[in-house]
Amino acid sequence: MNKSFWAAALNRAIRTVAQSALATIASASILSEVNWLVVLSASVLAGVVSILTSIATGLPEVPVEEQKPPDQEPNITVRAYDDYYEDGSPKRLGDKTFPDPNGGDDA
Repeated sequence: MNKSFWAAALNRAIRTVAQSALATIASASILSEVNWLVVLSASVLAGVVSILTSIATGLPEVPVEEQKPPDQEPNITVRAYDDYYEDGSPKRLGDKTFPDPNGGDDA
């Protein structure tokens, strides 16, 4: 996640906060009945959820290559078990890591 990712995620979060605030304010009959604490808390929560969603799912406006950390390539780890302990649990011989041929995409 680089600078362009965070810029796009922040842009989305600001728009989400504004939309949430407008929707919460519009739900009041008249402006004097607006509960500003509710507006603030709902808007902040919407912004936090927006940032977390961007981190979890990525952003379509940022290329996938820019969303992955550059030093981490997707890998597949294979665990080898050859023998069992007396209680029936497997003895782990070790792990072997291979580059993921699909590049991390579950296709």
